[in-house]
Parts: sequence; structure tokens; C-alpha cells
Amino acid sequence: MLKPQVFVEMASRVKNLPPYLFASIDKMKQEAKAKGIDLIDMSIGDPDMPTPSHIIDAMKVAVSKPEHHRYPSYEGMLSFREAVSDWYKRRFNVILDPRTEVLSLIGSKEGIGHIPLAFVEPGDTVLVPSPGYPVYPVSVMFAGGESHIMPLNEENGFLPDLKSIPQRTLMNTKLMFINYPNNPTSATASRAFYEEVINIADKYNIIVCHDAAYSEIYFDGEKPLSFMEIDGAKSVGIEFHSLSKTYNMTGWRIGFAVGNSQIIAGLGKIKTNLDSGVFQAIQEAAIVALNTDEKILADIRKTYQERRDLLYDGLTGMGLEVLKPKASFYLWTKVPKGFDSSSFVAHILDKAGVLSTPGNGFGAPGEGYIRFALTVSAARTKEAIERIKKIL
Repeated sequence: MLKPQVFVEMASRVKNLPPYLFASIDKMKQEAKAKGIDLIDMSIGDPDMPTPSHIIDAMKVAVSKPEHHRYPSYEGMLSFREAVSDWYKRRFNVILDPRTEVLSLIGSKEGIGHIPLAFVEPGDTVLVPSPGYPVYPVSVMFAGGESHIMPLNEENGFLPDLKSIPQRTLMNTKLMFINYPNNPTSATASRAFYEEVINIADKYNIIVCHDAAYSEIYFDGEKPLSFMEIDGAKSVGIEFHSLSKTYNMTGWRIGFAVGNSQIIAGLGKIKTNLDSGVFQAIQEAAIVALNTDEKILADIRKTYQERRDLLYDGLTGMGLEVLKPKASFYLWTKVPKGFDSSSFVAHILDKAGVLSTPGNGFGAPGEGYIRFALTVSAARTKEAIERIKKIL
């Protein structure tokens, strides 16, 4: 006799979730492959180049150490946090206390997802850029907060117009997310913009969370700024970083947060209760990664720059309007007349076998754009250009 099934009802926070953009992209990918399409996937920012061999070798050694087979420390090994601190000093001339101003993360996505739980009360406002990383508004919703969208428009250099935010909104704001170099637009931010952010945060007592995951993928020698190197930044906020893009380590799941010690402590308290830290063998390998020879990183950037130039020239040569990125590995591209974001993605997938990401998947202000990722080889990039050219 069959037992009656329990009635399973999702919590409202799950029922109200929008479809996760990249899960939808995966579905499109599988459907295309099932049709036998030779797919050129330029949709997701997952580096196609392998993790540098010296990092893999370090992991092979570290994983055999019995002391790493036990629970790791919640905040991360001190040696890893010291390596992060040393890297910030070399790269940005920023001084960090590794004991109180650095926290290990299971990838920066995890930290971004957890930070509102530490500080946002139900009904609090959080300033969220749009188009932007979908985790920002979702993390706010899980904490019971309310997202106030900061549109990123081309006429403002894809920076939020902070002066347009109503004072009553700012007075109720607990936290602000910003992200430069930006995903998906690839825009970069100036010192003046960060100074404006700090002034507003200081005036209205707002916690600033800067997502800097793409700071090391830059072109033409123009190094992006860290929010932390601006005077006053450490007083109002923290910066999230990741080894994923810089060192081709997306699958390793390790990142870090740095900055204001009280904000770091709040995030750490959430993590202590919800996870058990990063596998210490990965932290040992990450120490080696953070000390990688600059030539290896320059070669990675050179590869992305070659692809950027190929794709930019190819797309603009077809008459498409494209923002030429100074950093990140994305090309933010206007859709041609007669299409919206979703229909243009579907069109080039069906007719050319090239998969991109619809801009509206990053928020309503992304409508009218699609995003290409520079995560396929130069040869496949050339082929993608030829295929799209034929159907346009």
C-alpha cells in the first residue's frame, strides 16, 4: 500500500525567486546540443583556460597533508589571510590587518549572498545596481530587505546616478552594492566616483559592498582602482574579491572579503553559523596563486585582449554598437532594430549556433543589450563572428 505523500510547499522567499539567469542559459545550451547544433558558448564568464600549473602542483602537495583533512578555521588560515594582505599591499598599496580585516570566502558569490543577513533588517533598503549580478537583489530578498534599483545607463558611463536617489530612500538605506570593473557592462569607475560613494555612505551611515572580482582582467595597461585605496573607504565598507577570474580557478571556490573590521566580523558571524570554511588545501594553493609571477598573469590578460579586439572589431564591423571594455572579459552589445534582448539571443543561437546572454536577465535596465563573454578561443571567436555576419 502506497503511503500518502507529504504536501510540500516552498517558502515564499523561494516561490518569489525569479528564474536564475544562468540556470536558464544552461537549459538553452542543453536544448541546442540536443538539436545537434555546434554550439559556440559565449554566455557565461567561466574561463576556458586551465588553472596555471604551479597552482595545481601546490594543491597536489597540500591535499595529501593530514592536517588539512579536518575542519578548517572559520575565518581562514592566518597564512592565507596574510597572503591576501600582502597582495593588497603590492597591488593597491593598501594596508590590511590580516587578523581583523581579511576573511576567507567560499568564492565571492557566497560572501555577497551572506552579507545582507548580517546587517539588513526587514524593511531596510539596499541600493542595488541594475543591470547587475543577480545575486545582489536575491541576497537582499532573503534578508527581508527591499532593493532600490540604481539604473546603470550608458549616458552616465554605466555608473549609478547617486544624486538622483531620494533623500528619504538614503535615510532608510542600510547597504549599497557597487561593482567595478562591472559585470555585465564592463564599465570601470573613477576615483571621483568612489569618493562620491564614500561621502554619501558617511553622511547616511550606509555600508558599502564593492564587488571587485574582475579587477585583474584589464587591458592596455590600465589597472582598475580598488575601492579600498580611496581615502575613507575602510571607514564605510568592504571589498569582495575572488581568485576565480584572475587565476582561472572558478571551480576551486575560494575568495575573500577585506576592509572594515566590524563589517568583516559581522559577515564572519553569519559564516560561522552557516558554513565550516574553505578546505585548507585550497587555501594553501591560493597562497601560491596570490604570489603568481606577473608574466603568467600578463599572458592571461594578453589572451583576453586578443579576443576582445577580435570580437569588438568583428561586431562593430557588422554595424553593431559595442562598448569596448577597458577591463573584465565581457562585451556589452546593443541589439539591432527589430529585436529585444531575448529575441536577439534566441535569433543568433537558432541561426548561428552562438550563445550569448540577454541583458534584461541582469535587470530591466539591461534591456536592449546582450553580453558576450571572451571565454572561447580566438579561432572559435573568429568562427562566431563569421556565423553572426551571415545571419545579419
